[in-house]
Amino acid sequence: MGEQKIPQVTAKRLPLYYRYLEKLHAIGKQRVSSADLSDALQIDPATIRRDFSYLGELGKKGYGYNVTYLLQFLRDFLKQDEVTNVVLVGVGNLGTALLRYNFYRSHSTKIVAGFDKDPAKIGTDVDGIPVYSMDRFKEVTQLHNVEVAILTVPVNVAQQTTDFLVESGIRGILNFTPARLNAPSHVRIHHIDLTSELQTLIYFLKNFPADEENNGEEKSNM
Repeated sequence: MGEQKIPQVTAKRLPLYYRYLEKLHAIGKQRVSSADLSDALQIDPATIRRDFSYLGELGKKGYGYNVTYLLQFLRDFLKQDEVTNVVLVGVGNLGTALLRYNFYRSHSTKIVAGFDKDPAKIGTDVDGIPVYSMDRFKEVTQLHNVEVAILTVPVNVAQQTTDFLVESGIRGILNFTPARLNAPSHVRIHHIDLTSELQTLIYFLKNFPADEENNGEEKSNM
């Protein structure tokens, strides 16, 4: 089941559904409709129903979705019971903030180490997460079975650092730098451009009424 191919846009929304269902389950909610999910997540109900249809018959017409069943289904599908260890490279202001955040809403993702070249940072820790020298990158990532890295280094060393990460066995990079990175086809890179996202938000606020922003799809979620 976990190998089933679904559209990438749907795959990006599944964790949103999962986190909200966790909240519903915590307060004892037994069922939820696509309209309820739409109101909470600002995603069109038809889009929600289409997303779930890729996964099978998860609900009943006139009843909606059983919260416990749907939550367990998505937990299995997203492998939420498996913890994925990741590392962060570049312990500056943004990197430090991300280490402190450490996916506090997720039980399945954990930053296990930070890396930097600054001698003043090496050997310290941020909220219990140790900061290592880049010289120990391969050793630490192999110890924790890490394949994903968060990149928050200065833009002028972003590509050089990426090359090193790829050579060290990293297969997924979450890039917070403005650089558009080059990597082999087997390496997946997701770009998080905070400046671009902010400019896009401001543009839409100025040019489109709020009730027209959704237009059948979800609003941007960070």
